[in-house]
Formats: sequence, C-alpha cells, structure tokens
Amino acid sequence: MAAGGARSKARKRALDLLFAADLRRESAGETLDRSIAEGAAPTNPYTETLVRGVVDHLTRIDEVLASYAQGWTLDRMPAVDRNVLRIGVFELLYVDDVPDAVAVTEALALVRELSTDESPSFVNGVLGAIVKSKPSLIA
Repeated sequence: MAAGGARSKARKRALDLLFAADLRRESAGETLDRSIAEGAAPTNPYTETLVRGVVDHLTRIDEVLASYAQGWTLDRMPAVDRNVLRIGVFELLYVDDVPDAVAVTEALALVRELSTDESPSFVNGVLGAIVKSKPSLIA
C-alpha cells in the first residue's frame, strides 16, 4: 500500500510540474530543474522519472493522444486533462512495472480530484482506447 500511495503522490507532483510548465510555455524539464535548484526537489524519485519521461517522449505521446482523443485537439483540452493523459500514456507505453489498469485508475483519480465533471469519462475513454491498441503502439 505504501508504494502505491507514494507513487500516487509522485504522480500528483509530476502533474503539478507539467501543469506549471504548460502555463509558462516552457519545457517541463526546465520547470523540474528550476524546482530542484530552488530546493524544492521532488521527494519521490518517481516524480522525476515521470516528468523526464514525458519530456523525453513528448512528441510520441502527443501523437498518440492526438489520434485517440477523437474530436479534441491537445490545445482544446483542459490543461489538467492534457497533462494527466501525458502521464498516463507515458506509464502505459514506457513504464513496465506499472500495470495498465493502475495507470488508468491513477489518471482517473487525478482528474476526478482536479478537473471537470466530464474529465473522468473523457480520460477513461482515451486511455481505454490506447490500452486496447497498445500492442500496435509499442511495436
């Protein structure tokens, strides 16, 4: 349980950093580096794994999201949803020790807490479709 709780907190902190970077229109890597330089380094190393992973794979993650978020461009999505989806896709495609169901459940928990009433069904639909297509996405 502790590991799950710690990872949930790490995801929330990663979301904070990605969201802040989005608002500043800068790389989340720059936002993370600044927070570390200012002595506000993430306490859980998984936060850094998520942020750097999203940054490193952003082009591919956004391509996948653009093709599965039917009727929504990345720019039109609420910033919270966009960045939760980025974390979710990163975990689905690049983090082997996080089961797909956990990545989706954690993304849903974040949007339930932090976004609009419509966000959970939207995020669930997008990530669910990506899970179904995962074998062709990681090939």
